[in-house]
Amino acid sequence: MALFVRLLALALALALGPAATLAGPAKSPYQLVLQHSRLRGRQHGPNVCAVQKVIGTNRKYFTNCKQWYQRKICGKSTVISYECCPGYEKVPGEKGCPAALPLSNLYETLGVVGSTTTQLYTDRTEKLRPEMEGPGSFTIFAPSNEAWASLPAEVLDSLVSNVNIELLNALRYHMVGRRVLTDELKHGMTLTSMYQNSNIQIHHIDELLIPDSAKTLFELAAESDVSTAIDLFRQAGLGNHLSGSERLTLLAPLNSVFKDGTPPIDAHTRNLLRNHIIKDQLASKYLYHGQTLETLGGKKLRVFVYRNSLCIENSCIAAHDKRGRYGTLFTMDRVLTPPMGTVMDVLKGDNRFSMLVAAIQSAGLTETLNREGVYTVFAPTNEAFRALPPRERSRLLGDAKELANILKYHIGDEILVSGGIGALVRLKSLQGDKLEVSLKNNVVSVNKEPVAEPDIMATNGVVHVITNVLQPPANRPQERGDELADSALEIFKQASAFSRASQRSVRLAPVYQKLLERMKH
Repeated sequence: MALFVRLLALALALALGPAATLAGPAKSPYQLVLQHSRLRGRQHGPNVCAVQKVIGTNRKYFTNCKQWYQRKICGKSTVISYECCPGYEKVPGEKGCPAALPLSNLYETLGVVGSTTTQLYTDRTEKLRPEMEGPGSFTIFAPSNEAWASLPAEVLDSLVSNVNIELLNALRYHMVGRRVLTDELKHGMTLTSMYQNSNIQIHHIDELLIPDSAKTLFELAAESDVSTAIDLFRQAGLGNHLSGSERLTLLAPLNSVFKDGTPPIDAHTRNLLRNHIIKDQLASKYLYHGQTLETLGGKKLRVFVYRNSLCIENSCIAAHDKRGRYGTLFTMDRVLTPPMGTVMDVLKGDNRFSMLVAAIQSAGLTETLNREGVYTVFAPTNEAFRALPPRERSRLLGDAKELANILKYHIGDEILVSGGIGALVRLKSLQGDKLEVSLKNNVVSVNKEPVAEPDIMATNGVVHVITNVLQPPANRPQERGDELADSALEIFKQASAFSRASQRSVRLAPVYQKLLERMKH
């Protein structure tokens, strides 16, 4: 957010030399020759003018085009030097002449340019006026009196109710800790303000800059990539929560989440959106793994902290917090789905898992998946079971012990949502072996098999839908790792190292004998 012109930017006021004007009559000959000197000196930095000095004298002249190329003044030879243009001075360590000679100190100049309301509020803070009147280089984008008058009453009240925090922060948000001249300013550029080193972005607008700390959740969201979600909250009748004085945290999904459309505003959507509002003002840096957060909808949401992600249920934080006066905005990477019962409740409530539910009951795992815990379940659909060879399916479903072993291999011993998966995560299963879970091109895979639907949240875990039955390593057909391939055996047969002499070697004979035995099979 930013401010430029019609706010009486002091950068503009300080940039004006004594002979410069914003607009008006044609330029005088002096202004024209000064403009040419500026053009010739600009490669040396801002506000540098090229000057021609007559050789053998101390006389210097600003140059016009003809004199520049002739290198003469009134027929006398000159040398070129570069100096600060009138009204500017050098600043140690900076290129050119960035410092405009002040009209007076910054505080007094506010009154000179007619920004008397800004001057008045500067007086009301304890620290800012001494800072403006003291040493140092500053730029203030000074709000006009009209800008202050256009502020909503509640915003102005929040500023003046705490002049040494809120008002001081707001004014410092308009200031830069160096001189910035108008010819440096470009649309879209960013400057670092004196309020917590936050950024000012330059735009052509005419309103007061308000730091995040004085904003409502609606105002914070207006400057973030979550406008679609905010419209949904407003349509659902939740706008009063986002513009009031409640201590809340808003979990707002990115606009890109809704690229295929937004849900209709019905009772289900309203309740879902209420569960995106947490009943406390939080900061993400203080969240911890396993923490529970209560929503306006009455749900308890869990926090999951992974190596490179911070997630609340299935939705992970996608941007830095925006902390306002009463609320904090968390930008989320997807719509959050609160848990709806235990893992067994989730599976029983979905017709795709009727065979899996029957298998779990036969294997005696119902109680496990109903009790409190932290499980990641890779749930095979009915189609996955039907895809097994009939004989294998019958054998598996008829052997409770083997069935329990297979099903436990589908259950991880911690909660792993898709947002917490890196290139590869090895998740220990209840069976004992590890599952290899990966994420590539936004597709989750387990043991290199793609997950059909991730992140169905349960109170004691998460369910990921898969379309095949996973096999533990011991059940998979594979070559013995300690056996040589046929080609290697052939090479060995021909190797001279194992000649008859080798057979007679006390040290090599046992090895040779073992290899001969293996070659017979």
